[in-house]
Amino acid sequence: QVQLVESGGGLVQAGGSLRLSCAASGRTFSSYAMGWFRQAPGKEREFVAGIKWSGWIGDSIYYADSVKGRFTISRDNAKNTVYLQMNSLKAEDTAIYYCAAKTGRSIATIPLSWLEYDYWGQGTQVTVSS
Repeated sequence: QVQLVESGGGLVQAGGSLRLSCAASGRTFSSYAMGWFRQAPGKEREFVAGIKWSGWIGDSIYYADSVKGRFTISRDNAKNTVYLQMNSLKAEDTAIYYCAAKTGRSIATIPLSWLEYDYWGQGTQVTVSS
């Protein structure tokens, strides 16, 4: 069982920044593929960013087009934590943000569908005022 706890959400003006954190339990955190998703009212949950360890080449990272160049995902395996640095925030970034973990021995690619993740945090609200 993996527990995920997000923090760092809040209210920010357009153009501002926030950093979300997701602390995970589990002794094999470095092997998890981690993802950030968001869900705005009346909309489906959507992929934001993902990260997985890819051996000698380091971390593989993938971003949704809507956040590319503005958001940065990173992880600290010593702290069992994944981060989402969000810069140049826009009103359309307003949503509940969730972190998710996919566990398993061989994760070939970063899962882009929320259906592929095994564990979820409780979510943290991000509100961007225009």
